[in-house]
Amino acid sequence: MPLGELLTRWTVRIAMMLYVASLATRGCAPKSSRIAWTAGCVAYFLHVAAAFASFHDWSHEQAYAFTARQTSDVVGIDWGGGLFVNYLFTLVWMSDATWWWLNAERYLHRPRWLDWSVHGFLGFIAFNATIVFATGFSRWLGIAACGLLLVVWYYPSRARSAAE
Repeated sequence: MPLGELLTRWTVRIAMMLYVASLATRGCAPKSSRIAWTAGCVAYFLHVAAAFASFHDWSHEQAYAFTARQTSDVVGIDWGGGLFVNYLFTLVWMSDATWWWLNAERYLHRPRWLDWSVHGFLGFIAFNATIVFATGFSRWLGIAACGLLLVVWYYPSRARSAAE
């Protein structure tokens, strides 16, 4: 496998592993979670750079055409607009990580609707990237990660409900 493809695949795998680690540890180790969140975001930037360098010759048009072909292959719609969704994903993750570093106290106490909106959007895109569009090993990692996050989400919420 060419080096560019290896870098593209493994930087996104590492980004998603750090994404899951951050979400899984957010309630019990917020400082470690913030480091994982930021490192995951950096790994994701490296993934984007590797993909643009290795597959798209730094061309938005080529990336758009590739996204359209991939979307057509998977869901039967020849549309490259998912690339703009990926750009938004990048912007949201970067903004969220930056906010956490600039004002951790306010970040950790932001309104629940905002937290759910950010993580709902990022999670939806991560789910699609790792399960719907991925194949083989990456898809199995995505399924395991989603299972882990469901367990982490379910048990603390059950404990809160029992305490109330």
